[in-house]
Amino acid sequence: MKKITLILIYLISSVSLTAQQYDDSKVPGKVVAYSPASSGKYIGSPSLAILPNGNYVASHDFFGPESNEHVRATSKIYTSKNKGKSWNQIAEIDGAFWSKLFVNQGKLWFLGTDRHHGNTLVRLSEDGGNTWTNPSNATNGLILEGEYHCAPMAILKNNGRIWRGMESAMGPIKKWGKRYGAFMLSAPIDSDLLSADSWTSSNILYYDSTYLDGNFGGWLEGNAVVDKDGQMWDILRVDDRSTLEEKAAFIKISADGKNASFDINSGFKDFPGGSKKFIIKYDEPSGLYWTLANIIPEEIKKDNEGTNPAKIRNTLALFSSPDLVQWNQRKVILQHPDVSNHGFQYVDWMVKGKDILFLSRTAYDDGVGGANNNHDANFLTFHRIKKFRKH
Repeated sequence: MKKITLILIYLISSVSLTAQQYDDSKVPGKVVAYSPASSGKYIGSPSLAILPNGNYVASHDFFGPESNEHVRATSKIYTSKNKGKSWNQIAEIDGAFWSKLFVNQGKLWFLGTDRHHGNTLVRLSEDGGNTWTNPSNATNGLILEGEYHCAPMAILKNNGRIWRGMESAMGPIKKWGKRYGAFMLSAPIDSDLLSADSWTSSNILYYDSTYLDGNFGGWLEGNAVVDKDGQMWDILRVDDRSTLEEKAAFIKISADGKNASFDINSGFKDFPGGSKKFIIKYDEPSGLYWTLANIIPEEIKKDNEGTNPAKIRNTLALFSSPDLVQWNQRKVILQHPDVSNHGFQYVDWMVKGKDILFLSRTAYDDGVGGANNNHDANFLTFHRIKKFRKH
């Protein structure tokens, strides 16, 4: 009888576990990774690269109450050998947060911090992302020591250098946004990127409470972008909770990467989705700048007056611009009617031929309660926008 009871308990438990299996059948795109809300570990920092052999590589980190983001963060690396149709995890990195994958000199690199507000460091993989160097000093990947902030922003190659927007988190006001100071990090393309001596940091521009008539909450997650006159800019997400009309900040960077300056009279510009992380890239065939941004459609604005615009992430749209100032919406790419628990955010993207490939930190239904909220994503998803220039 005891044996039969144990078997019944086992069968009931198995049925219960099976019933709790998540369902990703309705999630848009191809699911690369999943972490349920119940785990207390949320999907962050999507990053995408393509290796010289054609394989795709993706990464993400974990944030949330059960993660180790504030001590020594964890990132996972995935690869696809069939152009994004399926993905396999190939590595787990201890001490990597907010990091960006990129290819330089035919090799794969990973640049970010080691934790939430941590040291800035870079890792090298010479086997497609399976194994990585371990930064421990200024000769093997430890670039800056201190409290730094970033996101997996695009790595720009221009005028023989690699450029990457960064933020110091060592401002005098120890609050989110207000503690951040914008600066540009750069290095010669052909230099030893593992050596701290190869890297140049600009001066740091910290928070100023007088900006935007006192409504300025901070700038962060800067884009390294070159305009058509050859001027380098750090274009940043702006925190302004007084309005749903979003904007970006344009910080001018000198050609040698040493000087950053901001014009209060012209530096803030209207930008769709500017209160959330966005990436801007120039596309030579079209002669246009492009971005994927979390916009706030007019019908959603009507129902969310007084809401922090950074909290609205349920609509992702494709935009183009001839001059970085006038932006034209080309197409809504992803959208869900629910604002609270659905989001397509922190998109990292790249052009491949006629298509745009992108990864999204996606908060969506999973059959077991869904995401904790629109910010605390439970999926990493891969997408392709076919023939994007024709939209």
